[in-house]
Amino acid sequence: MKFFLDTANVNEIRQALEMGLVDGVTTNPSLLAKEKRDPQDTIREVLALVEGPVSLEVLATDTEGMIGEARKLASLGSNVVVKIPMTEDGMKAVRTLAGEGIRTNVTLVFQPVQALIAAKAGADYVSPFIGRLDDISTRGMNIIEEIIAIYTNYGFDTEIIVASVRNPMHVLEAALLGADIATIPFGVIKQLVNHPLTDVGIERFLKDYEGLKK
Repeated sequence: MKFFLDTANVNEIRQALEMGLVDGVTTNPSLLAKEKRDPQDTIREVLALVEGPVSLEVLATDTEGMIGEARKLASLGSNVVVKIPMTEDGMKAVRTLAGEGIRTNVTLVFQPVQALIAAKAGADYVSPFIGRLDDISTRGMNIIEEIIAIYTNYGFDTEIIVASVRNPMHVLEAALLGADIATIPFGVIKQLVNHPLTDVGIERFLKDYEGLKK
């Protein structure tokens, strides 16, 4: 399973790159705004740092507006993937962009049939938001399992990005189900690495070694 880092923070990306845990990056307008700097400067820096796909989101909600923004975003680098919302206008935009060779990531997906529609429209990636489903007492990982089954049934090449990841269990379940990608906040990446028994083990080894030196 590939790990995408869900952030626009350059320092977080650098740290995760040092651990070899960045296969790509996903951003959105909220993450870019959080950095409190010119979004274009942030985008350029992220694109230069990351070799893999970097998802950048359109702000327009109409088809022509999305297509125009997508073309501009795609011109920023060969690793740009354009995030398009799951709407009727969005699917029209995805169809046009696919014909132009511009890669797309259909976002704000909350049910398996939406993922089916995105794949049929020509999306390269689809992003089901599992954490937001959990927030409304719906088990988000269920739709990942169903989307995988649908894509397997019909041989779609669209990759599934498990999005809105909130905790290490989301990552574990995504991996067990065979999802292509999980896009993970940096804080959760750190949780994946750490375990209290690992810390206890290191402390014990060091203590025992110190005892040998006496």
